[in-house]
Amino acid sequence: MNKPVTVMLVDDHMVVRFGFRMLLDATPDIRVIAEADSADAAYLQLQTCQPDVVVMDISFGDSSTGVDATRRILARDKHIKVLGLSSHENPSYVRFMLKAGALGYLSKRSAPDELIHAIRQVASGRMYLDAHVSQRMALQEFDGAKNPLEILSEREFGVFIQLAKGLSVNQIAVDLNISPRTAGTHLYNVKQKLSAGNQAELTLIAVRHGLIEV
Repeated sequence: MNKPVTVMLVDDHMVVRFGFRMLLDATPDIRVIAEADSADAAYLQLQTCQPDVVVMDISFGDSSTGVDATRRILARDKHIKVLGLSSHENPSYVRFMLKAGALGYLSKRSAPDELIHAIRQVASGRMYLDAHVSQRMALQEFDGAKNPLEILSEREFGVFIQLAKGLSVNQIAVDLNISPRTAGTHLYNVKQKLSAGNQAELTLIAVRHGLIEV
């Protein structure tokens, strides 16, 4: 018998993690070995456990983003597979997660058995995108509409999300382990590329694209 796929659940909502654990623990070939309520907590737990798959929420209640967390985790252990999981279906989030190294992306409104299927696919090294996400990406390509957010670099996108949540440049610098000057440069570039005059306009852009809720 093959050994089960080991999983770490990363989501800042305890009820969500509990529901996922109940579902996955009832699946013989999948075993949840760790949970984390933040990107930092997940990263620290990698010192003591080595899951095959990290199921990563894309947007946490704090300043963290799944894009940054995915990049950090894979820089530490390139053998781990990351499956992005979120209520956000904006193609920009999907593309930036994939650029960061995630192998899959699943909408939280997907059926429970889709999570099991996605974990199996990602664990085997195959990419997985659920139907809702794939359809939105395909429609965007068909319409030929260029999403303005996709002119941002991966790091600029992460800074943009944090700015849209109301964080200061100094807070972002600490969270991303960069200098305030570098964070300020990212802020300037983001505002220039998105034609935003201030932080409030960045928040409106993020809300308009369904990236954050207010």
